[in-house]
Amino acid sequence: MQIYDRAAGAVRAIYDTRIATPPILDTSHYFPSAELYTDALPDIRREALAVADTLGHVPRFHDLMPEQTEISANDGRDWRMFILKAYGIPVSKNLRRCPRIAALLDETPEAVSCVLSFLAPGKHIPRHRGPFRAILRFHLMLAMPCDRNGVPACELNIDGEPHLLAEGDSLLWDDTYPHEVWNRSDNVRIALLLDVWRRDMPYDMALLSHTIMVLGRAFLRMRGLTYAA
Repeated sequence: MQIYDRAAGAVRAIYDTRIATPPILDTSHYFPSAELYTDALPDIRREALAVADTLGHVPRFHDLMPEQTEISANDGRDWRMFILKAYGIPVSKNLRRCPRIAALLDETPEAVSCVLSFLAPGKHIPRHRGPFRAILRFHLMLAMPCDRNGVPACELNIDGEPHLLAEGDSLLWDDTYPHEVWNRSDNVRIALLLDVWRRDMPYDMALLSHTIMVLGRAFLRMRGLTYAA
């Protein structure tokens, strides 16, 4: 874990000197294809709910990446990830279970990773930062529990700013900023998460980013991780 943290910190430091954008990004500029996903919300939600029917077979995040144990297994409550694509590597078995999402990924190669995220009731993901500013995180909320007043019961806090996304809401943001999540409900929160290749990077940062992506894919293949549920 210490090696991972040091490496992530070093990568962030490099990008911080060359790319300066706010935590929340303009979706229309940085990911105009987002409309394809928001327009397909009913189909995506239907596929996600079908996966949820076998949720016990979906890996927890720290089962897939032991380096993330501190944020995934911190409170004994599950954060499960159904991975369809990771750093450009398709997970064929999972894609076959979600043909509508698979078709959208074929249309949007800039989405280099794609997961269905299942956050257990009461789960808290502690404050942390992503390592890689070359990709942006796109959230599409598929199932959001609400409190007794009809307010979304899950909070995504990004750089000190709370975001309460209702079902169907989306957000594009930079996960290298500090962020944490709470599910303050008795139901599972389901979201589609995409990692989107950042547009308009300086040439040297784009070259470095492609190199990191190649190394990341090699690392995943070397570990022989099994993503299929």
